[in-house]
Parts: sequence; structure tokens; C-alpha cells
Amino acid sequence: MNALPPASRIEELRRGSRRPALAPAPPGAVSLAMGEPDFPTPPPVVEAAVAALRDGNTHYADQKGLAELRAALASRLPAHPGRTWTADDVVVTHGATAALAAVVLAMVGPGDRVVVPEPAYSLYADLVVLAGGTVDFVPLAPDLHWDLDALAAALPGAAMMIFSNPSNPTGIVHRAQELDALGRLLDGSDTLVVSDEAYHRLVYPGHVLTSALEVASLRDRTVYVQTFSKTYAMTGWRVGYLTGPREVVDAAARVHRTHNGSLNTAVQHAALAALDLPDGAVDAMVDRYRRRRELVVAQLSGVPGLHLIPPEGAFYGFLRYDAGPPSETVVRELAERKVMVRAGSEYGPSGEGHVRISFAASESDLRTGLARIVRHLGGGRS
Repeated sequence: MNALPPASRIEELRRGSRRPALAPAPPGAVSLAMGEPDFPTPPPVVEAAVAALRDGNTHYADQKGLAELRAALASRLPAHPGRTWTADDVVVTHGATAALAAVVLAMVGPGDRVVVPEPAYSLYADLVVLAGGTVDFVPLAPDLHWDLDALAAALPGAAMMIFSNPSNPTGIVHRAQELDALGRLLDGSDTLVVSDEAYHRLVYPGHVLTSALEVASLRDRTVYVQTFSKTYAMTGWRVGYLTGPREVVDAAARVHRTHNGSLNTAVQHAALAALDLPDGAVDAMVDRYRRRRELVVAQLSGVPGLHLIPPEGAFYGFLRYDAGPPSETVVRELAERKVMVRAGSEYGPSGEGHVRISFAASESDLRTGLARIVRHLGGGRS
């Protein structure tokens, strides 16, 4: 039999994607690479899943998600003048990954141009390539917030713009004024905005998150993507959801049911239990992240050759280094020194010369890993 080459878009994805296949840290190494909370899922969530299984919730669910879960999520969405959110406005998905895939595959076609302010989560560009679209990377300003002049030049004619807020990988929280300015730039256009707000509860003192759904100039063109993974330490449970303009929601629901089918039924009951957790259960985790953030800033500030804009949200530091090698080389060198990080080039052209550090790791691992990074990159290379 002759060789069986994959489809052309898979070949294009293989050539262009910088996303690594992740694996556990090898023995003796510490990982500051994973965007995964190191906390256990809260016990009431686990208990709800067990109870659901024992109660016989082991069959297919509604392909848009359990009606009671969608209704609960709709009731928590920001108020929208002139629109009452209902369960029909929400699609429950296999994590935020599937929500993002559903909206991109539903709304982007061959030749469509998608604006991605970068550095940005690398999944966005990969999904656009898979849909046959074209990625238009727009570099951020030096403070890692949006360069509004650059966006103004790039947005005309774009089918979509995708961003995360708080940002992976930069840790930036885009301000209400930025969001409103984006809405004004898009006035009169048909550009769809996809706002990935997976880290919405992880915002640090002095910073305030405004959802794109709260911004009058954006709310009618915004697809809001959310997940239970980061807020509730539920990465392995794979529960996400999306909402937005009804016609977009319906199109994304069709893609999701075709590509993924319905989400695990018992897990959806667990998600309902997560929504009922007291605020203190989440606040306790956020407080730990805040202390880890302070540790990262303290250990990296003032180190010759290293530059960090203090994270405003999420649990990432995007560290710029003065040493010369490409970031993928630096990642390999650091791995040899028993600390795992992510290459800045994974997140777009402007990410070169950076590495991404996750502080969703224990304080002990953070201290060890940061010391190894400083020893290798600080003040020049070892």
C-alpha cells in the first residue's frame, strides 16, 4: 500500500504549530510549564459526581448540555439590557478547548482572516489553520496590553478576533477602557469577537476584570468562552461552555454535537455542585496563587538580564531574557538543568526571547525552579 498522507490542513498545522506535546516532568525535575492548578478538585464536586453515577446518571445527556446546568450558567452571565439569558443561550462543551474549536469551526472558513493579538494562547492560531482561515498576528504594546493603533490597522475586513482575558501567557488583565476602545474600532463591522475568560477569578490586587459581555460596545458581537478547569481545579473533568449571539451559539452547538457529542452526564452534575461552592472555596485557592505570584516577582525582580512585567491575573509570568538563543533552545537548556518551562515562541512571533513560567505549582517547586532559571539566565548564560 502506498503512503497515506494526512489532509493538507494537518500538514499545515504540523509545519506551523509550536505547541508541544506535554508530558510529566522527568525524575528530579520541577515543572513550571503546566497551566494546571496543583490543588485537588473540591470534595463536594467529587462527591456529586459519585452520587450522580450511583443514581444512574450514566446515559447520554442533551447535546447542548443538561438543561439545569445551562440554566444555572445563564443565570450567572452579566446582565444584558434588552436580552434575558436562558438555557438556550448556553452550550456546554468538552472544556474550553472544545468551545473554542466549535466557534472557530462554525464561523471561520477558507480565506477568512482572524486577528490574534500576540503573544497569545497557541491553540487560537492552530484552530484557525484547521478551519482554513488566515491568522493575522498583531503584536502587543511594550506593557503587554493591546496596541490599539496596530489593531485599528488590522481589524478592517477581519472575520474574527480572539483573545484571552486575563491573558495566557502574559498574565495581563485587559482594562475596561481597552475593551471599549476595541468595540469602537469594530463599530459598523461584522467582526466577531471571541473572549476566552478562563482565568476570570484569578485577578490580583490593584486590577479589576471586566468581561467583554459587560462592555456595551462589544456585548452584541462577543462569544464568551469559559471553563471550570482553572477556577475549580477541574482540568481533567473537561467542562467548558460558551454563549453569545444566538445564531453563533446555534452554529457552534451543531459543530460540537457533530465533532464531540454530549458531555459526560455525571460530570455535568459535578459542575452544578461546583457552582454551589461557597466563594471561600475559590478565594482560598486564589489567595495561594497571589502568594506565589509575589514569590515569582520577588525572585525575578532586579536580576540582571531578566525582565518581568508583574502578572495582573491568571498564573503565568512571561519572562524576557537578554541572553541570545531562541526560546526553544533555552527551554531545552533549562530542561537539562531540571526545570521545565514553555518557549515564548509558542505564543507568537513577539514571544521570542521569552519563556512562560506557570506558578500553578507548589511554593517548593517554584523556589527550586526559579533558582535554576536565575542561575542559568540571570546576568548572562552559564
